[in-house]
Amino acid sequence: MATVQDLKRRIRSVRNTRKITKAMELVASARLRRAQARIEAMRPYADRMMELMIGTARASASVHGLPLLQRRDERSVAIAVLTGDRGLAGAFNAQVLRQAFALERDLRRDGKDVRWLVSGKKGASTLRFRGHTVDRAFTGFSDRPGYADAQALAHRLIELYTDEEIDRAVLVYNHFESPLVQRVVQQDVLPVPEHLLESGREEEEHREALLGDFIYEPEPEEILQRLLPVYVETELYRALLESAASEQGARMTAMRNASKNAGELIDTLTLAMNRARQAEITQEILEVVAGADALTA
Repeated sequence: MATVQDLKRRIRSVRNTRKITKAMELVASARLRRAQARIEAMRPYADRMMELMIGTARASASVHGLPLLQRRDERSVAIAVLTGDRGLAGAFNAQVLRQAFALERDLRRDGKDVRWLVSGKKGASTLRFRGHTVDRAFTGFSDRPGYADAQALAHRLIELYTDEEIDRAVLVYNHFESPLVQRVVQQDVLPVPEHLLESGREEEEHREALLGDFIYEPEPEEILQRLLPVYVETELYRALLESAASEQGARMTAMRNASKNAGELIDTLTLAMNRARQAEITQEILEVVAGADALTA
């Protein structure tokens, strides 16, 4: 049975741990608010980018000759996984890696090669530990990703696709639903899905009927060729922001649960300490009474 001093030391240790988890919860909460604000600020830009692509595609004579829209027989697929640089975020990293490995098994079952790109130290270390070759690892910005970080990842994917080293690129990341829920999303980014250019054309035609026709300079095909890489960068940036918000939400929830568990453990240890102290007092009383009886005998 643990002594009173041992229980006191354990209670003091758990209290110190609870202070740390509480502080980490507050930090994650503040970062989550900033991440949500960045997502909301980015949405109008993404919507406008999509409108420009739809309008330019409508004016183009043909979009099938553009490199990022060309579809080939899938022999090699790149999986880009977005994870965090740090742990202590519950199942945030594990669930996205689990989905990525399930996708890899399906692709290899179909006879396709898989190339790995990863964002975040946790994902990179897990892949290397399992013996996978990582084509490129991007680290150091999972808490606060910038547009330049998305550009670096997008440029590598575009380079692999245009050089025909891969025939498809899939993005796997956590989509932010709420601080309690992060949903794993599997999204094809290359080739650029043509249905994105087809969707919304009726709305675009109605808008142009009201505003009149546009004159494109240079040709719409050339403009669209420049817009497609920017679209890929925008999608990756949005995914990085969603992943950053998901990480902070998962960390905030995990630290809140850890603080709650620490409080429950403190209560349990305090009860055990009181019982141990009562047992020591009872034992001392019995020893005093036994000594007194021995003196009077």
